[in-house]
Amino acid sequence: MRVGFVGLGNVGGKLSGSLLRNGIDLSVHDLNPELVAAFVARGAVAGGNPAAMMRDCDVVITCLPSPAASDAVMSEMLEEVGPDKIWLEMSTTDEAEVRRLGDAVQARGGAAVDCPVSGGCHRADSGNISIFAGCARPTFERVLPLLTTMGRRVLHTGDLGSASVLKVVTNYLATANLVSCAEALVVSKAAGMDLNVAYEAIRISSGTSFVHETESQVILNGSRDISFTMDLVAKDIGLFQQVADRAGVPLEISPKLIEIFADGIERFGSRELSPNIIRRLEEATGQDIRAPGFPAEMVDDEPEELGAEVIIVREG
Repeated sequence: MRVGFVGLGNVGGKLSGSLLRNGIDLSVHDLNPELVAAFVARGAVAGGNPAAMMRDCDVVITCLPSPAASDAVMSEMLEEVGPDKIWLEMSTTDEAEVRRLGDAVQARGGAAVDCPVSGGCHRADSGNISIFAGCARPTFERVLPLLTTMGRRVLHTGDLGSASVLKVVTNYLATANLVSCAEALVVSKAAGMDLNVAYEAIRISSGTSFVHETESQVILNGSRDISFTMDLVAKDIGLFQQVADRAGVPLEISPKLIEIFADGIERFGSRELSPNIIRRLEEATGQDIRAPGFPAEMVDDEPEELGAEVIIVREG
């Protein structure tokens, strides 16, 4: 199976790296020719353009920064879609948009899957990230070997678009947790707590979380580097709000998070690292939320292993 990968950024570059590292016949494309050249040096083939990749590959994966970017790439690829072609959308995108584009792919005889990832860039780099997949079951079984090469845990979420809904749900929760962790750390420091002790107290308690155990560490280091920026957070929580609005759910926390990140972008710029949302409180209080002994970036220390489908079993 020949695979094309469009989008070699923070996440896409790591996911495509897992494919290449595990012997997949891989063609790549990105608007940045230096990223393409780096992959070619590692053994990939330069795909040329999205249309050529869809023509020459069995599967084309997109991992792009916005729904508009995915639409632009699909507009180039669509004429080359036909029977036995598969489009995997690994971007964090709007479920209505992925269904629209997927319907266009299916109308030409191809298959479409939305399969966003969750778990952080460090786990994408090691092949141990989690993957959601929304598509018909037969299509899921066709692409499962690729997904288990890129990820440790793969969950079939239902029809096309379902994975994108759940991805923005989980990103919303991560954002809410990031903001609450920032508040907890600033309050701890202002109340005279040692930040190393505060981190451990949260970690071993009911207040811990994946976000605390990863992003709080790079906050306390001072690097604030999780390879994710404020504009991407704003996009993701905006997509979550759109899902809620379409469903008629009157949310309270979500609009506040959108307001907080809009303010962060106005103050620090759209490409500021997302954990630096804590700077709003650091500046308001004069507190320096750093402590010794924490890493500058997160590294997955679990060995890479072939992933597997997550089977949901409920008793009763």
